[in-house]
Amino acid sequence: QVQLVESGGGLVQAGGSLRLSCAASGRTFSTYAMGWFRQAPGKEREFVAGISWSATYYVDSVKGRFTISRDNAKNTVYLQMNSLKPEDTAVYYCASRRHGSRWAQEDMDYWGKGTLVTVSS
Repeated sequence: QVQLVESGGGLVQAGGSLRLSCAASGRTFSTYAMGWFRQAPGKEREFVAGISWSATYYVDSVKGRFTISRDNAKNTVYLQMNSLKPEDTAVYYCASRRHGSRWAQEDMDYWGKGTLVTVSS
């Protein structure tokens, strides 16, 4: 069982930055691929960024603005968000998977409860 706890959300003006953190329990954090998803009001949850053992992945809308990273010694994955836009407003979720290579929601094994990011114009 893996528990994921997100933090770092808040209110920021357009053009600003935030860094989200996701702390994971368990001794095998380094063996999990980690992802960030988001759900905007009235929309379905979507993949934002993912990191495996050797590569990172991003949805096109955040490429060049968001950076995902991980610190296996701290069991933590981060999402650095720069040049934020009002359309980035959403609840951001951290998720993990042990196997597979897809970043589909149904392939993720564990989920955090989310942290709200609000970007004002």
